[in-house]
Amino acid sequence: MITLSENQYGKSRVRLARVKRNSDHNDFREWTIEISLAGDFESCFIAGDNSKILPTDTMKNTVYSLARTSSAECVEDFGKELAAFFLDRNPQVSAARITLAEKSWEHLHTNGKPHPTTFVQSSVEQQTAEVATKRAAPPSIRSGFENLVIMKTADSAFTGFVKDSLTTLPDATDRLFATSVRARWSYSSPNLPFPMLRSKIRQLLLTVFADHTSKSVQHTLYAMGESILENVPEIDDIELTMPNKHYLLADLSRFGQDNPNEIFVPIDEPHGTIEARLRRQG
Repeated sequence: MITLSENQYGKSRVRLARVKRNSDHNDFREWTIEISLAGDFESCFIAGDNSKILPTDTMKNTVYSLARTSSAECVEDFGKELAAFFLDRNPQVSAARITLAEKSWEHLHTNGKPHPTTFVQSSVEQQTAEVATKRAAPPSIRSGFENLVIMKTADSAFTGFVKDSLTTLPDATDRLFATSVRARWSYSSPNLPFPMLRSKIRQLLLTVFADHTSKSVQHTLYAMGESILENVPEIDDIELTMPNKHYLLADLSRFGQDNPNEIFVPIDEPHGTIEARLRRQG
């Protein structure tokens, strides 16, 4: 006998831009949203009965309509509103998951101050959030960011690793350390000052990265995650992914020149990928 197991459906890559027009300046946000609903949809899959199916086009329209009246200033709060809206209006839906990403737009600075209505996108970094809600249960919220590109040119080494017949990598006591950080963490409550906590977490990560004397990417990753859990009690765990963006020392000896650790060749691919999740104990 064949039965339908887990199933869900929704709308992906819904793009939303919103301008909040204040008397002295404008605020601009750009979000990409994914909606996924689970529930009593078996009749559609098995018998082609669409009577319980909310069209994905309606989901897209809901994003824009809700954004018009929403007071949410961050992806977490808008995700909560959107999930609650789908559950309230659709009794056949048992769970909703909203995934959101925000592009980094900032006010352009002119004459030493931010221009009120002009913006610049100076980074590929994105803020992310996932809001998962089941009927008659509080939402769970997992936030983060990705594509945070950072580098340090000192206090980074990699020595004492396994060397076998295929190893060509030499020990490095002073190497460039570049990475594109992806971070995700779970909040202990769905009702928190998310923008403030996000800013605090980001600043802690950057501070540890800058100040840590690194013996490997793994070593620094752990120090970054450890600092977050020690200083932000509102989160339960943090997952960090840090690809090792290689900068290889250029060999200038063939030109009769030395290279005192100053000239490098950037290598995008292949690159190492290091990831770990740290959890609070007890």
